[in-house]
Amino acid sequence: MSQEHRSKAGFETRAIHAGYEPDEMTGAVIPPIYATSTYKQDGVGGLRGGYEYSRSANPTRTALEGALAAVEEGERGFAFASGLAAEDTLLRALTRPGDHAVIPDDAYGGTFRLFDKVAKVWGLDHSPAPVSDVDAVRAAIQPGTTKVVWVETPTNPLLNIGDIEALAGVAHDAGALLVVDNTFASPYLQQPLTLGADVVVHSTTKYVGGHSDVVGGALVVRDLELADAITFHQNAMGAVAGPFDSFLTHRGLKTLGVRMDRHSDNAEKVVEFLLAHPQVAEVIYPGLEQHPGHTVASKQMKRYGGIVSFRVVGGEEHALEVCDRAEVFTLGESLGGVESLIEHPGRMTHASVAGTDLEVPADLIRLSVGIETADDLVADLARALEPGR
Repeated sequence: MSQEHRSKAGFETRAIHAGYEPDEMTGAVIPPIYATSTYKQDGVGGLRGGYEYSRSANPTRTALEGALAAVEEGERGFAFASGLAAEDTLLRALTRPGDHAVIPDDAYGGTFRLFDKVAKVWGLDHSPAPVSDVDAVRAAIQPGTTKVVWVETPTNPLLNIGDIEALAGVAHDAGALLVVDNTFASPYLQQPLTLGADVVVHSTTKYVGGHSDVVGGALVVRDLELADAITFHQNAMGAVAGPFDSFLTHRGLKTLGVRMDRHSDNAEKVVEFLLAHPQVAEVIYPGLEQHPGHTVASKQMKRYGGIVSFRVVGGEEHALEVCDRAEVFTLGESLGGVESLIEHPGRMTHASVAGTDLEVPADLIRLSVGIETADDLVADLARALEPGR
């Protein structure tokens, strides 16, 4: 798909066609799995298409990276073995010992662990700030030292919303880059680069892959100088997506649009049910008018996504019981697959932040609403929430 056509095409068209042209020899419309580690050279240094070793580049990965760039409206995409591999590579490319970063005060537990237990030892300091408070983020910046303002929006699992455009201005005024983890929204619902962000991060394990059958991560950038730095570190550090993982992730990306619409439809029906249930103390969803980030979310998101968090009236014990009773909602970590998942963040995905300023409420439950029949999902939650069951 040419650059000219890509710039004019709709999201679904880019997701299906960008990054790969049908094979010239066979006409194959889907990128083949190039299960090779090395490539024959036509004389010393005579590379075919620039390929010499699959850590540096692989045609299956190249197709995925081109598609990722297209759907995020960026210039270059990079595929990694996991979301955290993408994050670690980015931090090495952007920062040096003695630098500082601002991170969300309710960041994903794995991201917090990377900053607090790995990057901090390396010499990168960090300060937490609520992404929904632009002034608080500005106050957390250390002029001349802060190189990265790291944002999740919506955040995991409290679904706070950051104003990407405003935060980009704050970061750039301080000479820092704005990095947006767009995993929860997906490229279909939100394109941070168009709002001023410098880098987009994804755990492609989630909505991009969409079928809970592959682990991966991605970075997308709009600046080619920054892309060169990431290219070097991706090759030097080596945590790349393999050809089989790239194939599965790319296949998932092609149906992202239709899946996200169904995820959002189902989530809205689940939210409606939870709001009326006497055992539910609070429902957290950016699509609700009472959500403090609703106005900003409405401005920068196409819809509000498939993640719903809620708190129960019976405290932690009741929350654990609800998680255990659910049947259609599978008790498990991760999110964004076609199947619905339920989890207790305090004991599961966010156990690593227990006892810190990022600790999540003990009565909180997070749902990843899948694409099953909505009535079945509501009925399952009704059974799980039934008191004394």
